[in-house]
Formats: sequence, structure tokens, C-alpha cells
Amino acid sequence: MKILGIETSCDETAAAVVEDGVKILSNQIASQVEIHARYGGIVPEVASRQHILAIIPILKQAMVEAKATWSDLDGIAVTIGPGLAGSLLVGVNVAKAIALAHGLPVTGVNHLEGHIYANWLISRCIDFPLVCLIVSGGHSDLALMRGHGDYVVLGRTRDDASGEAFDKAARILGLGYPGGPAIEQAARNGIASIPLPRAWLKGTNDFSFSGVKTALLRLVEGGKVTNKADAAASFQEAVIDVLVTKTVAVAKECRVKQILLVGGVASNELLRQRLAENSPIPVLVPEPVLCTDNAAMIAACGYYRFRANKIDGLDLDVIPSLKLA
Repeated sequence: MKILGIETSCDETAAAVVEDGVKILSNQIASQVEIHARYGGIVPEVASRQHILAIIPILKQAMVEAKATWSDLDGIAVTIGPGLAGSLLVGVNVAKAIALAHGLPVTGVNHLEGHIYANWLISRCIDFPLVCLIVSGGHSDLALMRGHGDYVVLGRTRDDASGEAFDKAARILGLGYPGGPAIEQAARNGIASIPLPRAWLKGTNDFSFSGVKTALLRLVEGGKVTNKADAAASFQEAVIDVLVTKTVAVAKECRVKQILLVGGVASNELLRQRLAENSPIPVLVPEPVLCTDNAAMIAACGYYRFRANKIDGLDLDVIPSLKLA
């Protein structure tokens, strides 16, 4: 079964063709990073306009790379949320137009669930139950996955998500945008020598990164940060310490068979390394290109939705604040 995936939830315009939920036939991505870098963050209106310009060329490239025609496809999977409303509308309306024109079924995919299914593109040895740590610009979630489409959210961020915290910390330190890669790059030349607080929120599985961000800001404003690399390394250490500690504790408590690390922040090498080193439970992490927003993960998730007969009508609409469970 060949599924066309379309992803436009934020600032990447992406299209991919995936076979049987595991084999990537194509995976095309048009990034807007350079455009939004001049503003220091994503401008929603600019993002949606860029999606309009990029979506058709990206779709054509994905179909050519996959050596597929419309008649070769068995369905279309498209992100419906969470994300920026204007950006989501571009992908959903294009998906519905293609579905109508070519008589193809369409299914709406939760962006966060798509990130989880990136792991099916790298491994066929995934056992339930498992715990997912979903870390991105807008989300830091811990979810128990008991089967395909069966989730229980165990913890969420109460304020800044980890990716958002990295962006803000990079802005505070003047390291540029996007913040995650900027912090990681600077941290390679630094030592985590600056004491920064950790919000453990004892008794819960939730996260909070607003406090550590504010602590960094106060140090910078007070002239107490003399080495940006050390500050970046210290901030990265504080965020990763909490993410890893809470994830391993939840995985042990739930007696799961695996841990899946997903989302854009999962590209961080230190996070990947620390989780693997500190977990007695096997950890799966997609390669970085499949951690950041892409359409292959949407197509992979769509395959399992079609298998469960989860087909949407042409009245499919976007849900910008869509929850995983």
C-alpha cells in the first residue's frame, strides 16, 4: 500500500510517498528557516504564504522521486494539527483536492502521532507497550502507547516546551535562530559549569522549562555570564537532565518494553546519548531528518490509520490545538 503524506503544520512544506508504512520511496522537504531567521522566530502569515508557493513543486518532486503516478497511490495522509492554522489549511486543502480529483481516500493525521511513527521507518522490531518522549518546539509530552492509535498521556509541559526553551535561551545568549541547533553547537565548545535550576515537579510526570530559562536571563542581565559556550552547555545540561530522568522513571514504572524518542529536539546528540546511556530499557530514535518535521512520518502513520479503516470525508478540517489523547 503506497501512501502520499503531506505535512505543513509549521514552517516546513513536505511531501513523501511511503510503502506499507515502513519503506520510504520519497521524502521531500522545503524549509523556511532562512526566511524566519531574519525575524528571530516563525511568523505565521509568512509561513502560510510560503507553503502556498512551495506545496505543488514539493508534491511533484516527491512523486518523481518515488517514480509514482496518482494511480499508484492507495491513499493520502495529511497533518490536521496541532500547528499553525494557516499553514495546516494549505496542506489539508491540497490533500482534499487531490483526493477528489483522483478518487483517493484521505485521512487526517495528528502531527504528534506522526512523529511517533517515524520510528516505524527505521525499525520493524517495535514492541508494545512503550513510552514515547515527544520533544519539539511546542511540545514536551510523555505518552504510554499500548497499541496502534492507543495512547495515554502521562505528562505534559506546563509552560515552555523544551524546543521553545532552547529557542528563547539562544535568543538570550545572542546565538541566533533556530535555537536548538544553535545551543547545541555552542555547547560543544563549553563546559556545563553554571548552576541552573531544574523543575522536578515532584509527584507528577509533567515538565517545566520556564524557570531555567528565566534563571539564565537573570544571569545574563546581571553580567554574570562571561562565556556563552559554558552558558549554552549548562542550559542544555539542565533541560536534558530533566527530560532523561523523568522519561526513564516513567518507563520503569509502566514496565514498558521500549522507549521512543521523537520530535525535533530528538535531533540533539547529547539527549540521544544520555537517554540511551541511562535507560535499562531499549531506546529507539529516528535519524535527525526524520526527527524534524517531514511527510514520511505522516505517511507511515496514515498507513496504520487506513489499516484501521480510519478514513475521513472531504469535510476534513484543521484542528490547530489537537491533542494526542
